[in-house]
Amino acid sequence: MKVINIDQHRSLNKQLKSVITKTRLDTVFIYPTDTIYGLGCNIFSKEAINRISNIKKRSQNTPFSFICKDITQVSEFAVIADWAYGMINNCLPGPYTFILEARKTNIPTNMLGERNTVGVRIPGNNVCQTILELIEQPILSTSVNLSGQEPIHDPSQFPKEFLSKVDVIISAGLLENKPSTVIDISGSKPILIRAGKGEIPW
Repeated sequence: MKVINIDQHRSLNKQLKSVITKTRLDTVFIYPTDTIYGLGCNIFSKEAINRISNIKKRSQNTPFSFICKDITQVSEFAVIADWAYGMINNCLPGPYTFILEARKTNIPTNMLGERNTVGVRIPGNNVCQTILELIEQPILSTSVNLSGQEPIHDPSQFPKEFLSKVDVIISAGLLENKPSTVIDISGSKPILIRAGKGEIPW
């Protein structure tokens, strides 16, 4: 396991490219977002996704959210209704997860579980954007916690069972202990699923 403590005075690309790249397809990593710490991998690595399911002790049928670099990339994997573009543009990048209708042919089946929808984020966080640049694909996003337990915002509290099973830990110190706001826009109007860090946009 490799631990990287982010140095804000150095290039993030240089700090991360030794351990996270497009060619390291199956790498599983802990990383900071604009909300809490996430557990992630390239969404096209079936092996890494299965490892994350096992680490979190969650059902293989439970869907995962993922992070994209911009709305153009989101539209490759999910259907955005015309009325929803304005809301997404106003909220992202930012601490929101939007539930959208999935384009099933573009998303690995073990990302979706049994649902026709997918949760998508575009965090306002330079670490996330750098990882996306290095991997050149969306990255899985799930909180660092065992299924059903509180998410982690303090690196000193990472579960021991996680530390022995991930490949890389990217630490940015203590984060704000508040998850993303989750909004379902897969239908004809927005539905608030969870109030979090992002203000409700209506």
